[in-house]
Amino acid sequence: MSKEVTIDDDADTERGSRKPNPIDAHVGTRVRLRRMLLGMSQEKLGEHLGLTFQQVQKYEKGVNRIGASRLFDLSRVLGVPVQFFYDEAPADLMEAQLAPGFSERPTESYVVEFLSTREGLELNKAFVKIADPRVRRSVVELVRALGGDETAD
Repeated sequence: MSKEVTIDDDADTERGSRKPNPIDAHVGTRVRLRRMLLGMSQEKLGEHLGLTFQQVQKYEKGVNRIGASRLFDLSRVLGVPVQFFYDEAPADLMEAQLAPGFSERPTESYVVEFLSTREGLELNKAFVKIADPRVRRSVVELVRALGGDETAD
């Protein structure tokens, strides 16, 4: 005797799916961003938290959800408030999670995505080392020109 098994696609995407929850993925991205800004390896972060680097990887990818106490520990080790991990979350995700009237529209998420890349991080670190404001302004104008954006603020 065989049983027919049906798969509910909607239920699969909500629970038991390998695709990370978008908020968990965003929080993980923010953990990775802060860790990279500090120049800290996944292994070193894991040591501070009593975890393996593989567990840190899973957190950063959003595969494993970060519990409240672990998020608190991460904020302490990485030197940021807990809210940092939710900053810049895409507006549609936040609006779906928060009560009407209590959510503020975050800034463009492409900035966070760029800063999460190796090039974005290197560019940011090099840029903040430029002491002369005129040189910094020239660099901004150069990058705008190379990117095809001739408009100024």
